[in-house]
Amino acid sequence: MANVVTIETKPAGGAVAAQPQYAPPQAPAAGGVGPTAGGLQVTEKAIKRIRAAMAKESVSPQEGGLRLGVMGGGCSGLSYSIKFDTRPRERDRIYEFDGVRVFVDPKSFLYLNGMTLDYEETLMRQGFNFINPNSKRSCGCGSSFSS
Repeated sequence: MANVVTIETKPAGGAVAAQPQYAPPQAPAAGGVGPTAGGLQVTEKAIKRIRAAMAKESVSPQEGGLRLGVMGGGCSGLSYSIKFDTRPRERDRIYEFDGVRVFVDPKSFLYLNGMTLDYEETLMRQGFNFINPNSKRSCGCGSSFSS
C-alpha cells in the first residue's frame, strides 16, 4: 500500500471562543488529542507522523516546520494546503507541539482557528484530517470546504 497523504474536512458543531495568538503547550487531553496552542490542536498520532516525515525530508525541527494553509479553489471554494517549510515567514503564527513547529499565515488562520489536525491510519486509507469547526460544508473529495 502506497503512503498517500489525504486531507479531509469534518465539520464540527458548537461555537469556538476567540483564542490568544500564542498559548504555551498544554498536557494532552483525553481521547488522544495532543497539546493545544492559540486555537489549534494536533493529535498525538499527527505529531508522530509529522516528526517522522520531517526526518525523512531532512527538515530541521529547530528551523523548519509544517506549514498549514488555506487557498482559494476546489469544489467548495477553499482548499487546505499542507507542506513542509524550511523557516517561518515574517507574519506567520508559529506554534510548537511537542517539538514540532507549525506555521500558519494570518489569512489562513482566519479559517483554521479552532481546528484539530489528526492523522488516520486504517486498512482503507491513511492521511491527515482537518477537523475544522469553521467548515460549513465540504465536497466529496474531502480536500475543499466552504465557511
